[in-house]
Amino acid sequence: MRRILLAATAFAALAPLSLRAQEAPTQTLRIALNEDGDILDPSVARTFVGRIVFAGLCDKLFDINEKLEIVPQLATGFEYTDPKTLILHLRAGVKFHDGTDMDAAAVKYSLDRHVNFPGSTRKAELGAMDHAEVVDPLTVKVVLKAPSSPFVAQLTDRAGMIVSPKAAEAAGKDFGQHPVCAGPFKFVERVAQDHITMDRFPEYWDAKNIHFSRVIYRVITDTSVKLANLQAGAVDIAERIAATDVADAKKDPKLTVAVYPSLGFDSININVGNGPRSKTPLGESALVRKAFELSIDRGQLMQVLNNGLFPPTAQAIPLASPYYAAEVKVPERDIAKAKALLAQAGAKTPVPITLTVAASPVSKQMAEVIQSMASEAGFEVKVQATEFASMLAAEGSGDFEASNIGWSGRADPDGNIYSFMYTNAPLNDWKYSNKEVDGWLDAARATTDFATRKALYAKVAARLEEDLPVMYIDNNAWVTGMSKKVTGFRPVADGMIRLQGLELAK
Repeated sequence: MRRILLAATAFAALAPLSLRAQEAPTQTLRIALNEDGDILDPSVARTFVGRIVFAGLCDKLFDINEKLEIVPQLATGFEYTDPKTLILHLRAGVKFHDGTDMDAAAVKYSLDRHVNFPGSTRKAELGAMDHAEVVDPLTVKVVLKAPSSPFVAQLTDRAGMIVSPKAAEAAGKDFGQHPVCAGPFKFVERVAQDHITMDRFPEYWDAKNIHFSRVIYRVITDTSVKLANLQAGAVDIAERIAATDVADAKKDPKLTVAVYPSLGFDSININVGNGPRSKTPLGESALVRKAFELSIDRGQLMQVLNNGLFPPTAQAIPLASPYYAAEVKVPERDIAKAKALLAQAGAKTPVPITLTVAASPVSKQMAEVIQSMASEAGFEVKVQATEFASMLAAEGSGDFEASNIGWSGRADPDGNIYSFMYTNAPLNDWKYSNKEVDGWLDAARATTDFATRKALYAKVAARLEEDLPVMYIDNNAWVTGMSKKVTGFRPVADGMIRLQGLELAK
């Protein structure tokens, strides 16, 4: 029997309502988001900024800490009774925002919903699950189809968020318009492209670590405007400030800037099989894609965009990960070879490419630099800037040729690759399909041996660099700007803003 039990912290019983009301915090925390998120339903949501909002709205079964260790949240621990049977132990006394119990039945309901809900983007993350069973009110048994080394790690993000069955059943497909979870704050209102407001949930299981009565997430897409708002005190935290603004922000005595490693990447995603818009020279020829890659100098691009703060990369696994494949190197820019590859592919120059990017200054600047670089090799890049959620929806429907949408990253490498590259996986918007890659990804899920998994992911990285359905650009770093009044911020590599423990000096 293999047993893993997390070291859960003992929490004191919640104080009476009357006492909590007297001690309830009265401050409002204001957080600036880079763009508007998508739907606030953890079963179908996809955006990074949406995950930041979920961090205040929907607790997960588990979380990760600064060391990327799995730690308790709604669950206090787990154990494997055999390689395909996972037992989850739940925290007692937890309530949803609608007052109903967060218990084993709710966990089973949410896991089933994540797998079966129409349009779910959690399906691949939980694909190893055969079924979940209620053992008792605080115990859930998850039976897997096959051993899955990353399965518990999946429960540290949206796949592990538990929703109120009562609210979800009543709302159906509209649940994301008024989500009900078991996080520290409950949903109040949302104004598209402007703000999301949430109020403190007094029945939260860890209420003593919540020091705000309200949190407002403001959408500020312009980086200079966002920094100005931070400097003026109109927002307390900016979840990302431009790397080129770091020096100025650090000079401001009223601000703190946290720069820390990320698990994610920035990339150019190429439609290789999703509908009519994949029928382009770029979409249909790996030689053309390689030529496009060789026309780009990633190092120079990173220098222009962020003063070299983000290291260039050619794979989905971050440099700091023990699974990083050092042998899969970033290719040097080679215009002569790029032109030769276009000739070999029989491509008529200039090769047209429509590159869709978010309507933000940094994204547009990146696209313009790529446009200039690629033109020297025989590409004619048309830049199409659009609102982020709309761009994400277009990518999902196949209405794109190439798009710049990155990924915030996961601690286990499976979370950076499987859902994007496995045939017909939910986030595989470009419809890449390679049976050999599928086999390697399945094998990496089925073993817990580190050396075996590392070797398998190295094979995947090498093949993806050859096929290039996605051109990885850089391994991000998080650059979070804060008022000096903010204390208790935890720089975790997933980039989330955890509200537990945050305080704001008066």
